[in-house]
Amino acid sequence: MTTALPTPHADKLQALLENRNLPDNDKPRAREAVEKYEAWVKEIQQIEGDGDELVEPLVGSLNRYRKWIDIDLIFDSQSDFLHRQRGQLKLDNSVLEEFLPWLVSRIFADQIAGTGLNLGPINAFSQLSFDSDLFNRTNGGGMAIRSKDHDFAVALPLFLKSSHNQDFSNSQEARTNLAYLAVELKTNLDKTMFQEASATAYDLKLALPSSQYFLLCEWLDMTPISTALTAIEEVVVLRKAKRISAHVRRNFATASGRAQNRDSFEKHLNDHPFAPDAFRRFLSHVERLLTAGDNNEQQALERGWF
Repeated sequence: MTTALPTPHADKLQALLENRNLPDNDKPRAREAVEKYEAWVKEIQQIEGDGDELVEPLVGSLNRYRKWIDIDLIFDSQSDFLHRQRGQLKLDNSVLEEFLPWLVSRIFADQIAGTGLNLGPINAFSQLSFDSDLFNRTNGGGMAIRSKDHDFAVALPLFLKSSHNQDFSNSQEARTNLAYLAVELKTNLDKTMFQEASATAYDLKLALPSSQYFLLCEWLDMTPISTALTAIEEVVVLRKAKRISAHVRRNFATASGRAQNRDSFEKHLNDHPFAPDAFRRFLSHVERLLTAGDNNEQQALERGWF
């Protein structure tokens, strides 16, 4: 890879420590979270093995750390700030944003080495347009790049240069990324989110027809809809479970309500951990992407399909 792996979750923890609205009684807990995070990263780095044998221990490490974030840091807080601001603080879902690059880079270390691929949250190309007309010419035809943020992508950098002149004088330059595989991560996937993701997937494939777009969610909060009529390759439910019902979640709004319902919430997490085979399903798509160039005529004839 051309750059070090991104650290979106570490960035969120640091932002939490610097947040002036963080209650005083949560500050020791936030500092402890940084220590837990550093220990988690070290654990991931020290797990030994190759390929598929890494999936179980890596996902096991994810489950342990994420449970600490969900329960010890957020749910057990005596203030309501961390729980109420979960969507803005992104302390929980940023864990997956940081984990996926680790997982893919460890599993496919040999395939990725020397390719220049970037893994992780990436802003990638979605549309090219020109803001120009015949009588009001601008450098490079007024090239304008539209891009989209993806929670995870397998991407390559792309450099563009445009000019009205063959020698590229009075040119305009732009840098972007091409996302050959893009992922949107959702804690809870509902129908509105699914429809928005369908539109994003469609735009991505207009820009790069060979790209692949996936939705990965922890909990399902909708009736499953077939992806066959959308540009989404697949939806993977990482915990293989539905979201806790709204009438139960209402009890979590206050510290006293969370304390009374702690056992049932912890049981829900224990009963539905991140499933290694759900990650394997996603990794199988990544593998096909990374090995697609290995196909040749003789292999296709031996298989009988391509």
